[in-house]
Amino acid sequence: MNNGKRYSFIVCFLVPAFAVLGYYLGGVYNFLTFAVVFGLLPVLDVAIGSDSSNPSEEEVPALQNEFYFRFLTYVWAWVQFFLVLWALFVIQSGTLSVWEWFGFVLSIGINTGGIGITVAHELGHKNKKIEQWYSKFILMTVCYMHFFIEHNRGHHVNVSTHEDPATSRQGESFYGFYPRTVFGSFVSAWKLEKKRLLKAGKSVWSLENETIQAIVFPVFFIVTVTFCFWMYSGRFSWEIPAFFFIQSWIAFSLLELVNYIEHYGLKRKEIAPGKFEKVLPIHSWNQNFAVSNAFLFHLQRHSDHHANAGRRYSALRHFEESPQLPFGYEVMILIALVPPLWFRIMDGRLEEWKRKYYASSAMENALIR
Repeated sequence: MNNGKRYSFIVCFLVPAFAVLGYYLGGVYNFLTFAVVFGLLPVLDVAIGSDSSNPSEEEVPALQNEFYFRFLTYVWAWVQFFLVLWALFVIQSGTLSVWEWFGFVLSIGINTGGIGITVAHELGHKNKKIEQWYSKFILMTVCYMHFFIEHNRGHHVNVSTHEDPATSRQGESFYGFYPRTVFGSFVSAWKLEKKRLLKAGKSVWSLENETIQAIVFPVFFIVTVTFCFWMYSGRFSWEIPAFFFIQSWIAFSLLELVNYIEHYGLKRKEIAPGKFEKVLPIHSWNQNFAVSNAFLFHLQRHSDHHANAGRRYSALRHFEESPQLPFGYEVMILIALVPPLWFRIMDGRLEEWKRKYYASSAMENALIR
């Protein structure tokens, strides 16, 4: 990996800086983060273009083990934690107008969801306890700790099947998908934890149940912060928990928008009742714009991630055979919010994928015979 690409992942740390800058500039500048992420970044994607380069097999072990790439994710965890604390302190001061408040909470949610949950997702797949702890630590700040359970033990097993609440179906709008994935993912996490605890001979109704932790820890965190700020200022502020839960909702809604985009309409073949073919790079939508991939720690190389979940973001590869999104995630998120436009853009691409996929499958079957 060349130095330009190696250091490009640092771009994510500019985004919280825009949230802070927007607040101090005041007024409409509170929307600066939104403008940069959903306006400037797509323009830079087009201007700089795609990057389909892959690391050589000789480079992969070093990219997997180099501390620098882990260090960036660790740093982000603390940046997010202190960004949230700073934002809650700002809310305690009560200096924002209604429109400024809306822009400010949107800016924080874009940081904690757009980048934060992406980092938590990366860390949650790793075997090191410290990385798993950081993943849960980040998810605590957005009230979505159950994602750690369901994503790793549920979504990656059932992806691109009707068993997976986080896989969107052809013809399903984001607004139809949203309640199914939000509530379905929590239910799935609960079932997975129940199965694990019962197998170990332990009670489901205890703090050893990580889905209960997912409820208790964020509530404990915001109650503690609210109380400390109350003691510090002498004024109880209900706006602090309100802001915390709203930025959390924005954050995990961004996650679910990305989930909607990543597997829309793609299906794995059922090779026996309840048994599906192996997850392949063709079962996830892919994108290679250089800027948005740096901003999102290569999340858009989602095809390789699902085929090889243990690969660190620095070592993820591009596959030509994977179905390709026409734009980066920032633009696709906006398109997903307008279902007629989404269907018009994506359904044709999905049908083309089906033709190629099923044609290649038919050819393989013929060769086997």
